[in-house]
Amino acid sequence: MISDWIKRVGSSIPRGFSRYFILELLKKKPHTGKEIIDHATEQSEGIWKPSPGLIYPLLGRLLDEGLIEEVKDGKYQITKKGKATAEDVKKINDVVKKQLEVLSRLGSLGKFVAMDIIEKIASMGALLSTNASDMTKNETERYRKFLKSELERLSKKTTKKNGKQIKIE
Repeated sequence: MISDWIKRVGSSIPRGFSRYFILELLKKKPHTGKEIIDHATEQSEGIWKPSPGLIYPLLGRLLDEGLIEEVKDGKYQITKKGKATAEDVKKINDVVKKQLEVLSRLGSLGKFVAMDIIEKIASMGALLSTNASDMTKNETERYRKFLKSELERLSKKTTKKNGKQIKIE
């Protein structure tokens, strides 16, 4: 299980990151695809060099989803819907980050719980990023409720061990 998890998260850039990198970058000002690639390379000091084969199809999907729009000179800018999506991601990220900080201080059990949570979030994020534009309002609401319940479970600092609910102290 752990080796599978490491294989999935072992790359320098997590799955789905490029999508939110673009949205965050476009919140500042419109950019072309090339400018997005150049900015990513510069910001990461050459560690991450997204290819045109990654960026341009992704820009097409973001256009289709209404999260960005094309403006003059081949530049893209974020839409109101894109800003709302980026803000939702930021809120979830802030909550998860705080929870993971607590879990990382709890030793081995905390690290195990943290890895389990990261795996769940990564698979949900991947699923959502590929299917977000096709989700109905009802599906979106169910997804929000699920995320909220998972975050509430984390805030109670409990986990299941051998089928029993235990409190993490």
